[in-house]
Amino acid sequence: MKNGVNGVALGVFIFFFLAVTVMGFLAARWRRADNEHSLDEWGLGGRSFGTWITWFLLGGDLYTAYTFVAVPAAIYAAGASGFFAVPYTILVYPLIFTFLPRLWSVSHKHGYVTTSDFVRGRFGSKGLSLAVALTGILATMPYIALQLVGIQAVLDVMGVGGDSSSNWFVRDLPLLIAFGVLAAYTYSSGLRAPALIAFVKDGLIYIVIAVAIIYIPIKLGGFDDIFAKAAHAFSQVNPATGKPRGALAPPEAGQWTYATLALGSALALFMYPHSITATLSSRSRDVIRRNTTILPLYSLMLGLLALLGFMAIAAGVKVKNGQLAIPQLFEDMFPPWFAGVAFAAIGIGALVPAAIMSIAAANLFTRNIYRDFIKPDATPKQEAQVSKFVSLLVKVGALVFVLTMDKTVAINFQLLGGIWILQTFPALVGGLFTRWFHRWALLAGWAVGMIYGTFAAYGVASPTQKHFGGSAKEIPGIGEIGYIGFTAFVLNVAVTVVLTLVLRALKAPEGLDETRPEDYTADAGDPGVQTELAGAAH
Repeated sequence: MKNGVNGVALGVFIFFFLAVTVMGFLAARWRRADNEHSLDEWGLGGRSFGTWITWFLLGGDLYTAYTFVAVPAAIYAAGASGFFAVPYTILVYPLIFTFLPRLWSVSHKHGYVTTSDFVRGRFGSKGLSLAVALTGILATMPYIALQLVGIQAVLDVMGVGGDSSSNWFVRDLPLLIAFGVLAAYTYSSGLRAPALIAFVKDGLIYIVIAVAIIYIPIKLGGFDDIFAKAAHAFSQVNPATGKPRGALAPPEAGQWTYATLALGSALALFMYPHSITATLSSRSRDVIRRNTTILPLYSLMLGLLALLGFMAIAAGVKVKNGQLAIPQLFEDMFPPWFAGVAFAAIGIGALVPAAIMSIAAANLFTRNIYRDFIKPDATPKQEAQVSKFVSLLVKVGALVFVLTMDKTVAINFQLLGGIWILQTFPALVGGLFTRWFHRWALLAGWAVGMIYGTFAAYGVASPTQKHFGGSAKEIPGIGEIGYIGFTAFVLNVAVTVVLTLVLRALKAPEGLDETRPEDYTADAGDPGVQTELAGAAH
């Protein structure tokens, strides 16, 4: 890493940061509604976004600063196994085409703001709704923390903060400033802020990747040399494990891990609250259907982004923390002014998803804990106020996490969050297509999946960590190493099916379903939809 502050890069970074800060505050006046004191307005942008705004918002939501840093970092560290993110983002879009329009329709019809709202309405169970809400909040918190880790990585490479020998306040001041700005404009503008900023964020990322994928290989002698140097580096034995560092292609022994991780991640991605928040902000079910056809453009971007991991090896980048590999590659290879553009892309790429995630977590707390269990008669204005306050608390919690704990802890908890959030799939997606599953069986299946996934992940060690050292373990009964989250999901479904059969045989009370079959295909202009939405808002 270079000594001193990269002044030019820092100046460019600050310029873009100030620009999006102004946009974040101006967003409060963008598409302003007559009644802005409700979760529909603050937390879902008035459910008014069209195809392109939704596309940028979902892209800004799903392809985060951590994606920008961690996917090529995984390839830098271990090789092609890090490419699992590419097939899983390809698998996810046909999957969500089948259920997201149905979720949008029933949510629009009944004024649902969160997935837990739907689960409560579909199964008549506040307990199951609470389980889904708590899982969403727990899984989202470390995800927000990792966005701050992404910002910190960029600041470290630019020479601002991150020096362990300096005063803690000076070291963390840039991150504290970024956090304060994020908290302020999210509180002021709600979902409209990240929706507007997402245009800048995604534009910068596409520009940076397009330039990097052409410019860096030219400087390194072409892709033949890049892959040859990467293959040589991966063939070297890691002293900590006694095995080669990695491989250009996943070995046969790792194929089960690769496949189950890709499939499990695809099933989990749109279970995250922030994914659903961005989805429900759109103005029609056709917007969702169109987005499932154009979102794969981000998968193409992700595939090109992943190649940067090989380029970092070929460029001779040496870092103790793999998360710094790509920011360091940019500083080494780009002119200072364009390195600043690349750092701004990563930094803004953290602000957008962090804002959406904090809003989504706050909405879950407000709707499914505060209103359901603390103040059932809360007005829409009170809900909006509580959600704004909780969004601040969520971000403060993430900031404390980043400033006080080892960064690997945040990464471990994010991996654990993926295992957890996958366990909400049967209740959410199953409920969108059938009422057959019993609410108590779904709750029991969720509990089994959560307990197994947590304890299995706790037992995974790595050369540097005794617990939570990874997300793969031997699959019971098969003997192959696979993704823990997927194994937990299979157990979850098995328990749910068996207990549903038992509970139905015992004629256990099923709970009231407040939805109707036609609700799942309703659109914004259908008769009765606006009436029910107005009732939900008041």
